[in-house]
Amino acid sequence: MIISKRIAAGLGLVLCITIAACGKKEETPAPKADAAKPAAAANVVKIGVASPLTGPQAHIGNDIKNGVQLAVEDLNAQGIVIGGNKVEFVLVAEDDEANPTKATTVAQKLADAKVAGVVGHFNSGASIPASKIYSDAGIPQISPSSTNPKYTQQGFKTTFRVVAHDDQQGPTLARFAVDKLGAKNIAVIDDSTAYGQGLADAFENTAKSLGANIVAREHTTDKDTDFTAILTKIKGAKPDLIMFGGIDPQAGPMAKQMASLGINAKLIGGDGIQTPNFVKLAGDASEGQMASMPGLPKEKMPGGQKFVDKYQAKFGKSVELFAPMGYDAVFVFVDSMKRAGSTDPAKYLPEVGKTKLEGVIGPIEFDDKGDLRNGPITVYVVKGGNWAPLETVIPGGAPAVAAAAPEKKP
Repeated sequence: MIISKRIAAGLGLVLCITIAACGKKEETPAPKADAAKPAAAANVVKIGVASPLTGPQAHIGNDIKNGVQLAVEDLNAQGIVIGGNKVEFVLVAEDDEANPTKATTVAQKLADAKVAGVVGHFNSGASIPASKIYSDAGIPQISPSSTNPKYTQQGFKTTFRVVAHDDQQGPTLARFAVDKLGAKNIAVIDDSTAYGQGLADAFENTAKSLGANIVAREHTTDKDTDFTAILTKIKGAKPDLIMFGGIDPQAGPMAKQMASLGINAKLIGGDGIQTPNFVKLAGDASEGQMASMPGLPKEKMPGGQKFVDKYQAKFGKSVELFAPMGYDAVFVFVDSMKRAGSTDPAKYLPEVGKTKLEGVIGPIEFDDKGDLRNGPITVYVVKGGNWAPLETVIPGGAPAVAAAAPEKKP
């Protein structure tokens, strides 16, 4: 076939262009600068807190929640990295209403939310039933305040506390009453809760062993506010001292009613009444009343003053009771996560029991049950409308911090 010169020339040109194009390496667009990339999302880790956020005990429950919130904010400000991944902590708060039944509902809700750990509950009566649910879910639980010994005696590997328990607090309070106050005839009242009755039982048993005479043992509830009948009965027994196992919504009115009935005996109780709210509720009748509290006085805590100042600046009010313990509980979780290199409860839980941490409240270590080792207990008195420390002891040991106690009765 004869091809014209013009056609041949055209075909040659097309061939040259095609060959050139095939021989040219395709250029890849330059990658954008790293600064233009979106930042890698942090792993979100949920920290649960369960306490009474409504009702008569809400001031204590919210105090715990506030402590946990401060811990979460401080940790996020540090930019925590665990297992090579940046972590963002999120607070999940639930209201257990200081009700054992509601506490189990709240516990299941937190388990379903896949929280990595739970700070709570406030009341022993709530912590004990809830602990079974956390154990079944494999979620570590640290109570900042539950003092009933049964809480850590169930054999759950998930259960811890950062306060001394009532088998330590009750005897400490009883020894103070008998040895320092010289009380010989003592009336004991409890609010029929796991906390109140457990503390009162431990107090009574030790007081008896020290030679005190228990002239009355009465029971009320954590809902009552009129104790006239009980106190009138006790007045006839002429006690030197009345011990109450319960919380401040009952202790405050009880102190006022003791004064109105002309009962000269002092009132003494545990951590549930060692609050500013007790002083508010009891008014002038609060003066001279006493209570024990697990832990050092806030000003004696290693990180106490800094924490108190931070709390005041954030929430515009003073620490009520257990906020420092709630704060430290979160740091125990995170310290354990760091050592395990994981935020997975199944992986970091074994590290919780190995904790050796200097917290706001002081050294934190646990025994094989999950109880705080060498937890101090401080006895306070209301003086000039404020709680003032009288003596701090390490259970089983000598006073760690001592001050002059009220004079013994003749």
